[in-house]
Amino acid sequence: MKEKIKTLQIIHLAITLGVAVAYFFVLDKNAIADFKIPTIDSNSIIFALIPLIAIVLSNFMFKSMISKIDRNLSIENKIGVYQTSSIIRWAILEGAAFVLLFLKPEFFVFGIVIIVYLLTIRPTEDKVNTDLN
Repeated sequence: MKEKIKTLQIIHLAITLGVAVAYFFVLDKNAIADFKIPTIDSNSIIFALIPLIAIVLSNFMFKSMISKIDRNLSIENKIGVYQTSSIIRWAILEGAAFVLLFLKPEFFVFGIVIIVYLLTIRPTEDKVNTDLN
């Protein structure tokens, strides 16, 4: 099981670093230095809600897939579904961060919130055991 968790951690690291590196290279360094809280009007409210929607949707998808796992199976047999549901969860968050980066770069701070959240949901053996039991 440790090998499967290690694989999951590597996938998580690749997704998280991929988004972080994209933000580093794509964002205009002057925009970061001259950071101003963006004005949220009726046209841009959806971009401000993207992180919230992504976090709620990713957690909902993750938990709904995990809840369908047969509780009588061993953890070794459950880990495949856990890996799939984790990747879906991270992909939703990654997609939301990229949408913000490319469609509304002045809202980059919301993308950084998503990246920080991605860092907090890093898979560990304890988290996997807790989620699967």
